[in-house]
Formats: sequence, C-alpha cells, structure tokens
Amino acid sequence: MREILGRRLQRLRNRLTTLRPAPAQRDDPTVPDPALSGTALRDAALTCATARRWPVLPGVGPAGPPCAGAPVPSAVPEGSAGPVPPAAARCACPDPDCPVPGAHPFDPGLLAATTDPRMVAWWWTRRPGAPLLLATGGGAPCAVSLPAAAAARAVARLEGQGMRLGPVAATPTRWSLLVAPYSLERLGELLYAKDHVPSALRFHGEGGYLLLPPSPASGGGRVRWEREPAAAGEPWLPDVEAVVDALVEASTGASGGGSRLAY
Repeated sequence: MREILGRRLQRLRNRLTTLRPAPAQRDDPTVPDPALSGTALRDAALTCATARRWPVLPGVGPAGPPCAGAPVPSAVPEGSAGPVPPAAARCACPDPDCPVPGAHPFDPGLLAATTDPRMVAWWWTRRPGAPLLLATGGGAPCAVSLPAAAAARAVARLEGQGMRLGPVAATPTRWSLLVAPYSLERLGELLYAKDHVPSALRFHGEGGYLLLPPSPASGGGRVRWEREPAAAGEPWLPDVEAVVDALVEASTGASGGGSRLAY
C-alpha cells in the first residue's frame, strides 16, 4: 500500500512540475521586465519634460495581465505584418471595448499634459506604474505609426537612401516614427495627393498622443527605442513629407488597421 501511495504521489509531483510555467527569458522583448520600476517611468517622464521639452502625462494603463491561455506576441515572421496582439488585452478605463487598451489618457485628460517637472514627479509618485504619454502636435513632435514589420522595411529603405531619421519608438506590434510638428491641413494635403492611404497607418498630430518608452505595451512586453533620441536637448526630427511616401508604400497590404489596436 505504501508503495502504491508513493508512486501516486510521485506522479502527482511530476504532473505539477510539467504544469509550472517556464521562467521568462530576460532578453525576450515580449515579456514584461520585472525589474522595470515606477522610478524608471518617472525618470523617463522627467527627461522628456525637462531635457526635451516634450509635454507628457500619465496614461490609463492596462487592467492587468492577459487572461490565462491568451496568445503572446511572438517574433515578427519574415514577410508578415507583425505579431497578432492578444485578444484578451484589457484596459483599466471603464470602456469594455476600448480601441487602444492601456495606451491612452483618461485621468488626467490630454489637455493636462505639461513640461512642469513638479507636476510630472507628482503624477508618477502617485501612480508609479502609469504609462508615459507624449501629447503630440503644437510645438511638440508628431508621429506616424504602422505595423512593426512594415515599419522595419520602411526604416531600412529610408536609411538606405541616406535619410536622417529621428527617434523611433517600438512595441512588439507597432513602430512609431517621430517627425516634426505638422498641421492637420498640411497632412490632409499630403494624403489627398496619394492614390491610396493604408488603414494600417496611424497619424499622431495636433490633439493626439503617443505611448513612449519604457511604458508597458498592451499587446505584451514594453515600449522601447528602436532609434533612441539624443541624450540631451530636443532631438532632431524629419519633416513628415520626407517619410510619408515610404511609410505608405510599406504599409500597403499590411494588416493592423482594425478599430482595436494593441500598442
């Protein structure tokens, strides 16, 4: 009887061992970094506000980890439009169908964005894990975002042509190229001249916002700099006219233009 019970106990232990999740790899960009602290987010926000003079504010953030069994974005396969974000990504805002879960202003609203270091420090002292948002437009940078694989192709093409690019923020699913401020009227003129503008493109202009590193990304992992800004001062930014053709061409046929985006 003891031998039978012992064998059963060992089988149970073996089964529990196989069910235990494997440890996350530290170099996997789709796995949130446990060492990422609120201090890192606060310091990044203060750098944006003081050194770069970018108006920032805290975002609402994700409600929590994806539901058990939800897919995790994988490495971008060759020729694809990028990994598919998990359907279970949830936002901490009251809207159950939030189109940009965990990546938008809520409380405070977008108009509260500031470069005041005292306000910025107070926000992230109260909410140390809050995502970092840049209020785009006006005197601040604007941006164009597109699916990760399409963006990588566009960046390679532009750099191959000798184009000087500005900062590029990246998540496992989308990249955002920061550009000089543009007006909605100027953007409209540029896009009107195109035969087709892919729905996968997103324009972050006046009255918009952009998720910045090292914020948690709602699709898994975190935001990082693919092209990092200069250590001090306001980074140089290209005009949107200089990059829009390559971004439109790279995004043609790419998925990622649905009404619900995971950054």
